[in-house]
Amino acid sequence: MSTDVQKAAELLAAAAGTATPCPPIRDLFADGDLDAAYEVQRLNTERMLAAGRRLIGRKIGLTSAAVQRQLGVDQPDFGALLSDMALGNGETVPAGRLLQPKVEAEIALILGADLTSPDCTTADVRAATAYVCPALEIVDSRIADWDITIVDTVADNASSGLFVLGDTRVPIDDLEPADVGMRLYRGAELVSEGSGRDCLGDPLNAAAWLASTLARRGDPLRAGDIVLTGALGPMVPASPGDVFSARISDLGSVRISFAPEGDT
Repeated sequence: MSTDVQKAAELLAAAAGTATPCPPIRDLFADGDLDAAYEVQRLNTERMLAAGRRLIGRKIGLTSAAVQRQLGVDQPDFGALLSDMALGNGETVPAGRLLQPKVEAEIALILGADLTSPDCTTADVRAATAYVCPALEIVDSRIADWDITIVDTVADNASSGLFVLGDTRVPIDDLEPADVGMRLYRGAELVSEGSGRDCLGDPLNAAAWLASTLARRGDPLRAGDIVLTGALGPMVPASPGDVFSARISDLGSVRISFAPEGDT
């Protein structure tokens, strides 16, 4: 393992531990060195698992063509979901829990079977999915001011923060994920909207990419895993005291609050 990978991992871990964002880590690596970035992510994920946290799934990022163009990439990325990242529907994010939170609405898949093929198809994903539910992902960045490239966000666990699953559980056969519509509200204000087709054309496309990618890396998706398939519309910055709710057609709603500043 290179000393630069170790240095980047230490910088990001320190930023998380001290609640103080760090400068971008991309200058430690060659332009677009995703292998090094994923090695940083793996190192910090192993650090968190060794501390007693538990891997419960994966998230997919960069599923918007516009965001891919902005970062100069032509593929999504992924990060780990750990047990203490999950909040219940309607719960409150404690003040100071995150550094620079933003909210996006997604479709979550809960797998009922392993996905081990390096050439996974959307049909494979359908067959392996036990049910689908609405979700909010609260993304966060340990990089100051969200000054990120693809290398920064991959190293930073794909800018993972927290997530919330809605209470409804819909069989995959009762849903066409590409056809859903999404509306995200801050209080009563509509702040983001989109559809399943805004997520790589179909959230199942994103899930098939993830399953294939992880299988090739020797770490496939397993039964019971949660898969956050990617944003259905633009993400929205969150401030203390905000309340967000998303409504996804055919799936229902999901809600999260942010504690007012100073609350404990």
